[in-house]
Amino acid sequence: MAYRVRTTRDLDEWAAAASAIGHYFGWQPTEEDAARFAKLLPLDRMHAVWDDGVVVAGAGVFPFGLTVPGGELPCAGVTVVGVLPTHRRRGLLRRMMDAQLRDIRARGEPIAALWASEETIYGRFGYGLASTSLNLDADRSAVSIVRGSGPHASIRLVSHEEALKTFPRVYDRVARTRPAMIVRTREWWASRRLDDAPERRRGGGPLVRALLEREGRSVGYALYRLVQEGSSPESWTKTVRVLEAFGLDDAATRDVWRFLFEIDWTDRVAAYHLPLDHPLPLLVDRINKLRLTLWDALWIRLVDVPAALAGRTYASDGRVTVEVVSDPHFPDNVGTWTIENGRVRPARRRPDVRLPVEALGAAYLGGHSFAQLAAVGLVEESARGGLGRVDAAFRSAPAPWSPEIF
Repeated sequence: MAYRVRTTRDLDEWAAAASAIGHYFGWQPTEEDAARFAKLLPLDRMHAVWDDGVVVAGAGVFPFGLTVPGGELPCAGVTVVGVLPTHRRRGLLRRMMDAQLRDIRARGEPIAALWASEETIYGRFGYGLASTSLNLDADRSAVSIVRGSGPHASIRLVSHEEALKTFPRVYDRVARTRPAMIVRTREWWASRRLDDAPERRRGGGPLVRALLEREGRSVGYALYRLVQEGSSPESWTKTVRVLEAFGLDDAATRDVWRFLFEIDWTDRVAAYHLPLDHPLPLLVDRINKLRLTLWDALWIRLVDVPAALAGRTYASDGRVTVEVVSDPHFPDNVGTWTIENGRVRPARRRPDVRLPVEALGAAYLGGHSFAQLAAVGLVEESARGGLGRVDAAFRSAPAPWSPEIF
């Protein structure tokens, strides 16, 4: 049977392609959904597979900037990837992902990124797990934020319009210091992060926008929903579901989280996608009561290895050399690359480390060290002291942070 893979040409095709993954989440995009999403995920960035004129699989890309150590790069944000259960195990995912990666390469985007609904899939396409995150589910009565000194700040609830004006200023300043964050446009803020359509609430109440101010300046914010569960007042449990919370400095971060943990008539605080070096575990008096769990976060694929390596900065000035020994899609990524004084060039010298492209993606943002990857057999040290040299160069502080799933 012949299957056809191409990008979508109208909103009906777009919606059919998105429905392939929507099937598994009980979501059928409406005409309004398709029109809204297509502003960020254009028709020509949605690949689909046709079987006798019917769409049976889809995979899309949000084109955006992603922060990397020292700056940002054009990135393909891979999303809504799915094959209908009627067509599984026929190689359609591979054909679709192959076409998508070729398209990403042709557009000059040196990296691709995704959140994996199923973690075992994407290594075969050259993606490496570049960051992990912390989720928390805390009993509010068992946890207190420690008091600290600092200038006085106040919090007030603001409208959608004021949040759209003030929150991006805080986010952009934080993003400049952290790899793995999306460079959000105004349309991204309006259509995704601040959108409060009922279907986005997932059992919660309306979106609450809290702005932290100090001496009239915006220094932090929180987005959250209140979620009430239970069939009667005696059994109600009320949760503060934190979508994201940022502060421009240590004091602002502490004040935002103190506010969230001190909301009256609530029982729990739940938050997701916090970076591993987030200060919250050390800001509370009982860390175990946060009930922290570790999850995978952003997966990175170096589509153009030399361009991706040249697009970030390094923590040391010394010369390091890496050999990419395999790439399932792009043979010209395979080779030896020397990084020195911010320049990347092909090399013939002995490499410090040897690794497949997916392992380089895992180390690219500094979220995992080469030594960690070597310990589990994903990286080979080729020269004495090589692991130490590349780790010194690729080290990133602070840790990668991907605060939202796309």
